[in-house]
Amino acid sequence: MSIGIDLERFEHFKDAEFRSVEILSPTHIKLVFTVQDKAQGYDWIRMTFDFHGVQDAKLIDESKLQFVDMSEGITLLKDKFFLFAIGEYNSATNIKDSIFYIQADDIKYTQGNF
Repeated sequence: MSIGIDLERFEHFKDAEFRSVEILSPTHIKLVFTVQDKAQGYDWIRMTFDFHGVQDAKLIDESKLQFVDMSEGITLLKDKFFLFAIGEYNSATNIKDSIFYIQADDIKYTQGNF
């Protein structure tokens, strides 16, 4: 189950650009990506994920985001909580193998212009 975002529309964020990680508090993290939107003729848009109730995370220093390999895109899963990871994963068990993951009570997302 996902959070209501159509990952197919964004080709699972494959080859997206990871723009920023903002730690607003120990339990509140915001991520920004630029991604191509299939529904808009593959125009680039900005996508922001807002995580609340963060329980666990493995983050990357913002200075290294430009080097993150996004060829496998992202994974979003819903179990007892929401799981987000860089890379392609099919279960909560192996998602923590990712170079970057967040486990949170809630995720919201917004789209904006590039």
